Amino acid sequence: MSWDEPLAVALALAYVVFAIKEKRIAWVLAATSAALYLRIFFLVGLVMEASLQVFYILMAVYGWIAWGRDHSKVQLPIQRWPARLHVMLLGGVLLLGTALGLLLSQLTDASLPIADSVTTLAALLATWMVARKVLENWLWWIGIDVISIVLFLNRGLGLTALLFAGYVVLAIAGWLSWRQHYRAQTQCG
Repeated sequence: MSWDEPLAVALALAYVVFAIKEKRIAWVLAATSAALYLRIFFLVGLVMEASLQVFYILMAVYGWIAWGRDHSKVQLPIQRWPARLHVMLLGGVLLLGTALGLLLSQLTDASLPIADSVTTLAALLATWMVARKVLENWLWWIGIDVISIVLFLNRGLGLTALLFAGYVVLAIAGWLSWRQHYRAQTQCG
């Protein structure tokens, strides 16, 4: 095991913990972890996961800006999207992810291209939801993380699979924390 995977894991865990607490520093940690994972995933043949890291870096910049300053009175509020929208988005992710995976399987030697594509597209969407503080992002992450555990175990990334198992627990904690904050903000607003 090289130094980059343990460091990427530590930074990624720190990102989620600070995101749950709605702290802006989360986005710096996310960008740094994503830069390390860009290299890692490219080296093990997870093409879509590697490309996803570029998006994470860009979203980290966006999240840093969108979340404003820590301790500022003007912060992005947590919001909810209707269940019907989530069902439509899930259908689109599955359809587009399958098509992209089939294309990748024909054009590249990518590993597990359909699972890689579906989780990548879902993660793109869920990351946008985090940056916009959509409460349901945590539910998306639970599904993404469970599928990703299998994907990473298949590619010999045991430490990263363990990270994603931790992410499942953290996503549940994030859901509970943000839901409590959402309820408090709607009662005050």
